[in-house]
Amino acid sequence: MSSTANSDTLSIPEALNRAYAHWNAGQADQAEQYCQRVLAAWPGQADALHLLGLMAHAYGNLDLAIAHLREACKAPRAPAIYSSNLAEMCRQKGLLAEGEEAARRAVSMDANLVSGWNNLGVLLQEAGKLEQSLECLARVVTLTPDSPEAHNNLANTFRRLNRLDHAEAHYSRALALNPDYAEAHSNRAFLLTALGRRDEAAEAARRAIGLNPRLVDAYLNLADVEASRHRYGAALQALDALQSFAPQHPAGLNARAQTLKQLERNDEALHFAQQAVAVAAQSADAHNTLGQVLQALGRHDEALAAFEHAAALPGTVAEEALVGRATLFMETGRKDEAMAAFDRALAAFPGSMKVLGARADAKTFAHGDPDIEAMETALAEGDRRPVDERLAAHFALGKAYLDVGDAPRAFQHLDAANRQKRATFAYDTATAQRWLRQAADTFTPALIERFDAAGAPSELPVFIVGMPRSGTTLVEQILASHPQVHGAGELSTLRLIVEGSGTFPDFMQSVSREDLARLGRAYLARVTPLAQGKSRLVDKMPGNFFYSGLIPLILPGARIIHCRRDPVDTCLSCYTKQFAGEQPFAYDLTELGTFYRAYEKLMTHWRDVLPPAHFIEVDYEAVVDDLEGEARRMVDFLGLPWDDACLKFHENRRVVRTASVNQVRQPVYATSKGRWRRYADHLGPLLAALGIDA
Repeated sequence: MSSTANSDTLSIPEALNRAYAHWNAGQADQAEQYCQRVLAAWPGQADALHLLGLMAHAYGNLDLAIAHLREACKAPRAPAIYSSNLAEMCRQKGLLAEGEEAARRAVSMDANLVSGWNNLGVLLQEAGKLEQSLECLARVVTLTPDSPEAHNNLANTFRRLNRLDHAEAHYSRALALNPDYAEAHSNRAFLLTALGRRDEAAEAARRAIGLNPRLVDAYLNLADVEASRHRYGAALQALDALQSFAPQHPAGLNARAQTLKQLERNDEALHFAQQAVAVAAQSADAHNTLGQVLQALGRHDEALAAFEHAAALPGTVAEEALVGRATLFMETGRKDEAMAAFDRALAAFPGSMKVLGARADAKTFAHGDPDIEAMETALAEGDRRPVDERLAAHFALGKAYLDVGDAPRAFQHLDAANRQKRATFAYDTATAQRWLRQAADTFTPALIERFDAAGAPSELPVFIVGMPRSGTTLVEQILASHPQVHGAGELSTLRLIVEGSGTFPDFMQSVSREDLARLGRAYLARVTPLAQGKSRLVDKMPGNFFYSGLIPLILPGARIIHCRRDPVDTCLSCYTKQFAGEQPFAYDLTELGTFYRAYEKLMTHWRDVLPPAHFIEVDYEAVVDDLEGEARRMVDFLGLPWDDACLKFHENRRVVRTASVNQVRQPVYATSKGRWRRYADHLGPLLAALGIDA
């Protein structure tokens, strides 16, 4: 074989030296020409292929880079670093199995190759093989103790292992070694979100962006912390900034789909979720998000398939996908399959609080239930566990001990859960009371009369409102069992449309009839497709009680059903739950009771000013005592003929996505009436705030 690169006098080593010199000088075209001359003389020459791979990677052509490096690594004497670099490029492409194989080959060739151990550790981390990852990355720290990158990567694995104390220590060490290390600031932001320190998390993410405006993960972590605070508009702003320079980044597409789903813009969310899967077909995260969006759209079989696909792919998201699959079975009334799916998830992830917490509401605990011990063990790990897992454990254990009749221990956990949850956000009782009073002061009889019939007339919407845990899901299930009624669940549509029009109720001072009609049309445009051709659609968002005065002005013809329940039973039930949405008043007994009385005053006002033909009140206790009588009254209020299916609501297999999913699969039972009296000794602050003598 010739030792020259072409017909001139350059040898292959000389041609390679010139190629590297041109590349290092930023002269890519000349570097490529010399590489191609080498390959023309010596097809498969590893050094030329390796350099071409590095060049392709630098210019964003990951597929070509991997192709070149695969060929380079086939050479008999290809250096270990070539396999290490191939491993990293495979990781970036989501080819975790091939990447792991290449990294293992690299470290078997050179046991002191730091980049090889590092790339293997990161690959194992992303594949969910966390203990193996820990071993590799600890070795990197031993080999290079003053490397900030080594400490950062080790911290990432500790974080995924829920050993958050070790993770924070290594992030801090990385930043002590390099205070301007953008990646470490970004990763620490993610950790701080898990710890519930959201203000610090946002600051760390912004610091990372300031240091490296093109660091993808920093924008993702900023979006994540904003979404965790329910600030979805701010999350989208972070993702818009990311899109400006990385429009097809799969994690960015994925995060946008998740955020749009939270905003109930599900068709848009589906578009971005499908894009993420198309760009990264081997990404478990992308398939899991696709499953969640399909679930929100009611495409249940497709959602189950997407969750199954996500669970089968390498990566740590398999745990979440398996929980999503089990939860979907619960929501669709397939409880036996749900419990089997929870068992499968727990077998794959022993001790998982995601699994244990999710299935706590799906079961009734008995003495000696192994889940209780598992959750107590998880809590014993303290700050090593993320705050959301600790909260889930406390709430689930509170329910478990109530189920087995151990009220003192139950309230130890419930008080701890609510105290820790309350510490994660700001809430001011006086501000909330003023807000509710302002709504009553704004919607006077004169204003309601002035805008009579101003909106978009429709008999389609039926709003079920009230305090959370007041029987709203039961009432919806009864009505949705009627063949002419579709239960749409808890929709944020009304709130989002109102918030998009300005500050409520302030904007009522300058609103016009056309403004009100526009709001009504916007609402109908969003919900009419959900009705599936039925004549009534139930929007069961309890918090819409705040907008009850606005509803008849924007949607004349709409009906409002206000659900009521014993005040203490309602508040106690709130106190035992961690809500998916924002219910900031619910995590302190005094604040809960104070809010209830303010809500009660507002509902008294609505009762006085709203047209009785479009507003009724239904008491939970009355439904329990006289199901048929109350069901007939509600159906008549909707202007529909009676149907006996409403009495068999527990047989309805429709999707239910609230904390009451388990209860509405059962016939009406009276055990929840007056439940609070068994726990009065633990409810002193609540009873005082409600003005009730125990």
